[in-house]
Amino acid sequence: MTDTGARTARPATTGRAARELLAEAEALLGRARAVREDHARAVDAVRAVLDPLLGSLVDRELAAIPVGRLKDVTEGRLRLVALEQAGFTSVGQVHGTARYELRLIPGVGAHTADQALAAAGQIADAVRETVSVRIDMDAPDEAVTALVVALHRLVEAGPDARRAMEAAQRLAERLGPLVTAAAPAGSRLRMLFSGKGARGRVLDAVTGLRTALAEADDQGLPMLFGQVSVELLRAPESAPGAWVDFELRSAEFYSLLAELSGNGPDRDAAEGFLPAGIADRVRALRLDGSRLRVSLRGYQSFGARFALAQKRVVIGDEMGLGKTVQAIAALAHLAARGESHFLVVCPASVLINWSRELRARSTLRALPLHGAERLEAYAEWVAGGGVALTTFDALRTLPGESLSLSMLIVDEAHFVKNPATRRAQAVAVWAERAEHVLFLTGTPMENRVEEFRSLVRQLRPDLADVVSSTHGAAGSQAFRRAVAPAYLRRNQVDVLAELPALVHVDEWEEFGAEDLVVYREAVASGQFMRMRRAAYAVPATSAKLERLRELVDEARDNGLKVVVFSYFREVLATVGEALGPDAFGPISGSLPAARRQELVDAFSAADGHAVLLSQIQAGGTGLNMQAASVVILCEPQIKPTLEHQAVARAHRMGQVRTVQVHRLLAADSVDQRMVELLARKDRLFDAYARRSDLAEAAPDAVDVSDGELARRIVEEEQQRLARPE
Repeated sequence: MTDTGARTARPATTGRAARELLAEAEALLGRARAVREDHARAVDAVRAVLDPLLGSLVDRELAAIPVGRLKDVTEGRLRLVALEQAGFTSVGQVHGTARYELRLIPGVGAHTADQALAAAGQIADAVRETVSVRIDMDAPDEAVTALVVALHRLVEAGPDARRAMEAAQRLAERLGPLVTAAAPAGSRLRMLFSGKGARGRVLDAVTGLRTALAEADDQGLPMLFGQVSVELLRAPESAPGAWVDFELRSAEFYSLLAELSGNGPDRDAAEGFLPAGIADRVRALRLDGSRLRVSLRGYQSFGARFALAQKRVVIGDEMGLGKTVQAIAALAHLAARGESHFLVVCPASVLINWSRELRARSTLRALPLHGAERLEAYAEWVAGGGVALTTFDALRTLPGESLSLSMLIVDEAHFVKNPATRRAQAVAVWAERAEHVLFLTGTPMENRVEEFRSLVRQLRPDLADVVSSTHGAAGSQAFRRAVAPAYLRRNQVDVLAELPALVHVDEWEEFGAEDLVVYREAVASGQFMRMRRAAYAVPATSAKLERLRELVDEARDNGLKVVVFSYFREVLATVGEALGPDAFGPISGSLPAARRQELVDAFSAADGHAVLLSQIQAGGTGLNMQAASVVILCEPQIKPTLEHQAVARAHRMGQVRTVQVHRLLAADSVDQRMVELLARKDRLFDAYARRSDLAEAAPDAVDVSDGELARRIVEEEQQRLARPE
């Protein structure tokens, strides 16, 4: 019998056994108390740096507010003539002046001084709720660097820190009273002279204590508290190391920053303007993150809980807000509660991305049901559970008549908007077997009411019948309120305070059969550049091209401008043919500089969505493309500086939206070898070199040699493909 089993099996005792039990409980409470104190110190370290930064931002805002605004706050009762004559021109000047100094001004009495300071304080409080610290990697000063270093400790502790804090709080609330109530059991003499009722209450407390300790062991709380304390007590990261991690994990830094500053997005907007009753029900659901490897931003946690609480819904967040991680969080919650079978249906172009995201962001088991061996994989999933991943076309071939699902997720749900299609009918069959159904789409449904009705009919037929085009015509918020039980959408502006300035997404695809033939031929002949272009060789079956179209379509639906970069003119020509004549460009090295700028200007001036094509060598430097908020890289570059410079064309001063960077990569190919080899470079050196003046002027000074890298990759690929499968 295990220690936990022995503890729960023993009857309630007194004397030595009770004292040992009490000592164990006190020790666990001590660990819980210690981890909370360690976390509090880490938070205090952040606030010690953050508060002065916020204070300086508030002061800057107040300095720009005319002193006359004080009269507005007091509804005209405050007399400002004396202050203005004394040279006070801004609210900031009044706010920064002591009461006794104001009273020294001729014509300013005690009442006026108090009124002026109170009004300035009200304005300062209002400003404080709106300002937020932006972390600028390109101009890191000492104070912001200190903030990044302080945040780094909490980021490194990760989601385990939040779980430990919540568990420690619950444990203290449960164990504390039990320890107090069970304390008399440590003395047999005291128990002997206690009344029968008192003894019974003490013994009940001892039993409760055993149960609580056994459950804490089962949940791994002693180890969790210890691990989190170790992370929180580590020596501070160096400034260069913290900046490198910020670049790689900026979302987690910004999420913590918003939480600690208290200046996150407006709650109503972040919750999709849901009616109070639904929002309250969603907030009341406590998300179990024990199977997650990442921390969620506030609006992402709400989205996952919305899917769980409402059970059959559409999440239609604007692209770039993390719909996938919200879906994974919902799956992880259900898995932590003992559910076992989940199914994700998506286009073939994002299947491998789902597999990678599940492994990177959770401990859930991912099983692709795709290709020739899908039925064998299906049998394994049925027997062992996990998250099955399949495509719309493959879904129709899966048996599943008697299988029940805990959750069905349909990504790019607009693919099933037509109920007459076979793919929509297959999804509908599986949806009937699932307790929870989550449709994901980046298309704003308020502009496509009929499409929404078609989708929601598979989830909530009753809701589909009451939604009409009138709701869409009344505006986005009116539409969202009407469909609130089954639809949640947030835009970037709704949650911008929690968003990083730059979001990188690697879009992994698999070669189609025809592309793979071209790729193998290129490898066999040792043609490195042809290997890099092979994923676009057969446009009709190109997985990369299909994913690129999907990204552009989603950007079009959201009115976003897109820049597509490739090293190769041939690839850009293929992309241009696929997107049609409306795409601007391509910008190439042979194009005169003046003509390049004309194309960028026309692209920027275009109303709403537009696409600009550019060779990465030609458009990656010297041109400002702040109008674009989506950047697509058709393939990885030999020189990482080329990618950095290209992204910097859009992600620079003047950009008001989060920039999304999608890099298209082919699995088991030259792309994967390049990513792996380049990642082996020293991260700190790379981070500094890429941002240095030297790197901007001469990428060759810091990047891996083209020839050396090409030779290594060709040799590795030839060896890999020569091995028998």
